[in-house]
Amino acid sequence: MEQFIPILKKSKLFSGVRDDEISSMLSCLGASFREYKKGEFVLRQGERLSSILVLAEGNLHIQNDDYWGNRSILGEISPGEMFGEAFVTSESETLLNDVAAVTDSAVVSFDVKRVLTTCSSACRFHTIVVQNLFCEISEKNRKLVRKLGYMSKRTTREKLISYLSEQAKKQNSASFSIPFNRQQLADFLSVDRSAMSNELCKMRDDGLILFERNRFTLL
Repeated sequence: MEQFIPILKKSKLFSGVRDDEISSMLSCLGASFREYKKGEFVLRQGERLSSILVLAEGNLHIQNDDYWGNRSILGEISPGEMFGEAFVTSESETLLNDVAAVTDSAVVSFDVKRVLTTCSSACRFHTIVVQNLFCEISEKNRKLVRKLGYMSKRTTREKLISYLSEQAKKQNSASFSIPFNRQQLADFLSVDRSAMSNELCKMRDDGLILFERNRFTLL
């Protein structure tokens, strides 16, 4: 698990924690890791969770399938990102969504009780990690607000413009790549894939955008 220290150091959860402290943390916080193959579920709807999870390698999607198999992608998890924190308290309900591996992935888990309880040696990183945990939860809430902003738009074009505009601002460039293929983007925006593809072509013909696969340029 030591090989994941560089990515853990880059994660917001461990911002300000030294390499040697992260190494000590792995045993102090009951860290463990597991690898997942592409398409495998990391978490399933209805499960209970007692660990804070950090993606060390690969790519994950938070998704939900209805009774008829229609899928909605609620979010993407990239290396270094924390997930599952909203469901780790004893009072929390079971998981509302699935988390699936989009590529071969590795996940590091930390016992939430050890994270929130200061150990006998009173490690400096405990306070830092708890502070970072609060900040990360706040950032997740902001992401949720942005997602609600996309979903509140009435038409497919308005949803696309809202999402693509946000990505351009986030990457500080009119040309950027998104983390979704066409089907995944349709699932993320909760629109029909064919209708979305037609709308993208209309937006291109109207001189609003250029695109190739998951690469877009706003004009």
